[in-house]
Amino acid sequence: MLVASFGVGVRRACDVIQFNRATYYCKSKAAPFNGMLRERIKEIAAARVRYGYRRVGVLLRREGLRVNDKRVYRLYALEGLSLRAKLPHRRRAATPRSQRFIPQRINDVW
Repeated sequence: MLVASFGVGVRRACDVIQFNRATYYCKSKAAPFNGMLRERIKEIAAARVRYGYRRVGVLLRREGLRVNDKRVYRLYALEGLSLRAKLPHRRRAATPRSQRFIPQRINDVW
């Protein structure tokens, strides 16, 4: 960053680029836990293919991890895991048509 490149202080560097100093000093506390959690979500989803993020969250809580559904959903989506919301409806036109009956006399086909 500017501090190491130009040898100026953090305060001046943050003022120049209009960056909040609190953000500069802020360190993420959730990163190592999220990595372990992502791996565990992948393992559960591979073992139980039809489970969605809510069911995976229940299993994680049963294992003793303190996670909420919003975090599980975010990590579940980042891994590219998803289920179809609904089964596709078959269209009437997609069904094969049967042969039409050819009438032989009047009032034979209704």
